[in-house]
Amino acid sequence: MGMVYADVELINGLDEEFARRHIIGEDEVKRFPVNILVDSGSYMLAINEHIQEYLQLPVVDTKKAQTADNRIINCDVVAHIVLLFQNRRFTGSAMVLPGDAEPLLGTIPLEEMDVLIHPLKQELIVNPEHPLYAQLKLK
Repeated sequence: MGMVYADVELINGLDEEFARRHIIGEDEVKRFPVNILVDSGSYMLAINEHIQEYLQLPVVDTKKAQTADNRIINCDVVAHIVLLFQNRRFTGSAMVLPGDAEPLLGTIPLEEMDVLIHPLKQELIVNPEHPLYAQLKLK
C-alpha cells in the first residue's frame, strides 16, 4: 500500500473555547489547513514547529520519539489541539517535530475519530459502519 494523505484542519482548542465564551471573536480562532500523512505506524498526532508557532499551542511536556530511521529525538508535546476530518473531531495533544517536518496522523487520533484507511482507494475514510458519528470501543 502506498502513502495515504488526508485533508484536515488543525485548530487552537483554547481559541475555540475563548470564542465559545465570547472572549474572542470566531474570526480570531487560529486554524491551519494541512494535507497530513496518515501513518498507522505512529501513535500520536505529530505536527511541526511551523504549525505549532502559527497556532500558538502551549508546550506541556517533552517526550522521546523514535523516527522512521530509528533515531531517538526529543519532542515537545503541545496541548489543546483540535483536528477536524469530514464529520469527525479529535481533541488532544500532539508531538512537535523539528523544523518543517511532515505532519503525521497516528493511530490514537484515527481510533478516536473512528476512521479507516481504505486500502484500494488509498485514502482515509469515515468508518462506513458508523457514518454519522464516531463510535469508540470501551472493552
